[in-house]
Amino acid sequence: MQLTVVIPVYNSERTIKPLVDRLQQCLQKERFDVVLVNDGSADQSESVCEQLTHHYDNVRFISLRRNFGEFNAVLCGLTHARGKYTAIIDDDFQNPPEAILTLMDVAVQGNYDVVYSRYAQKKHHWFRNLGSWLVNTLTTYSLGKPKGLYLSSFKLIERDVVAEIVNYTGPYPYIDGLIFRVTRNVGSVEVPHMDRVEGRSNYTVKKLVGLFLNVLIGYSVWPIRLFTIVGFSLLIASVLAGFGLLLGRLTNTWSTPGWAIISWSVWMATALVLTFLGIIGEYIGKLFMTSSGVPPYVEKQRHGFNQRNEIHSTRSELST
Repeated sequence: MQLTVVIPVYNSERTIKPLVDRLQQCLQKERFDVVLVNDGSADQSESVCEQLTHHYDNVRFISLRRNFGEFNAVLCGLTHARGKYTAIIDDDFQNPPEAILTLMDVAVQGNYDVVYSRYAQKKHHWFRNLGSWLVNTLTTYSLGKPKGLYLSSFKLIERDVVAEIVNYTGPYPYIDGLIFRVTRNVGSVEVPHMDRVEGRSNYTVKKLVGLFLNVLIGYSVWPIRLFTIVGFSLLIASVLAGFGLLLGRLTNTWSTPGWAIISWSVWMATALVLTFLGIIGEYIGKLFMTSSGVPPYVEKQRHGFNQRNEIHSTRSELST
């Protein structure tokens, strides 16, 4: 199998069939399969995906028991990927399926482990563009990502990297964070970006904050190091300020009401302590959830896996 296309599906009953149909047309010269992962859709997406497995022999479908999140659904799809390369594409048609061939060409020619797409003009809502900018800026410092690299959800990953990614068993997968734990051999290529065909983006303030905290806390010790530096800097500043106050009092050249200094000190110390405790709490919470065995996803049912005599991809098979 040369290529596997993983599609996380969420409330896309009107777009998922045209997307799969178009994949069959534009990739007909390739040996490929499609893995659909329904992430707890509230519409008829599950039924449509099941019908697609009956219509196409190379389409497989996993339905999750509830909505776990996009990255969790993608991780599930990667677990069942069998191709030498795996493409991840959204279900909203904003990424043309034909561009998968472009990603493959760049991966082969440049011998890249991962190839990201980038856009000359993004057609996302301004709020999602803002969120993408914030996350990309954060990952530049927390993951060591090159500054010019845009972490698009539309990307192509080589099989060996997929094998390492699916070893993750915690409840907070961040696919790009897992990628940069494995490799720095990453390329990018410009592809078209289309207007959304149907519905609206599921990108909300809650999801943006969750993703931001997941990247900040779950894949880096940068916040703790930052507060260590801040604390040490405040210690030095406090010592210098103490010498300054003492010198001013001894020479009678400077005086400040005592209540002003005490108030500033209390507010500053309280804010720093609460912020620091909040970050430590996030780390402890994630460690607790991970150690308690909370899975990244739970499969409800599969379709398209028993129609042929095939060897299914599992974590152990990918590792070999």
